Amino acid sequence: MTGPYDDIIHLPHHVSATRPHMTAGDRAAQFSPFAALTGYDAAIKETARLTDKKLELDESMKDTLSKRLQIILSQIKERPEVSITYFQPDMKKSGGAYVTAIGTVKKIDEYERIVVMTDGTAIPIDEIIRIDGKIFESISDG
Repeated sequence: MTGPYDDIIHLPHHVSATRPHMTAGDRAAQFSPFAALTGYDAAIKETARLTDKKLELDESMKDTLSKRLQIILSQIKERPEVSITYFQPDMKKSGGAYVTAIGTVKKIDEYERIVVMTDGTAIPIDEIIRIDGKIFESISDG
């Protein structure tokens, strides 16, 4: 039986003298699917990600939070542990998320309007919606 490639079928495999041997992984990558819409999947996931709307506090809640911040400030040397829930705006879309920081307050900067925790977390005072802790159990906010 004779075929069209009988003259070359038993020749040794060619090895280039100028180019390095390509790994099997690199060869396979040449034939991997092409993603024409690069970033499309990430854009879909970002659009589907849910955010919360910021709640607007009434004057009595603002007053309660202000009193609690004053209590923390007056007892800051005792380093009481508190839990502060605040709104953290989303950097990519409207809305954000409510985050709770638990720890001790390092300082309350009334000029910058931030609460700085001992772990370095900076919480904007205007974004706080709730402050809890054992130091408030014996004190009436009203």
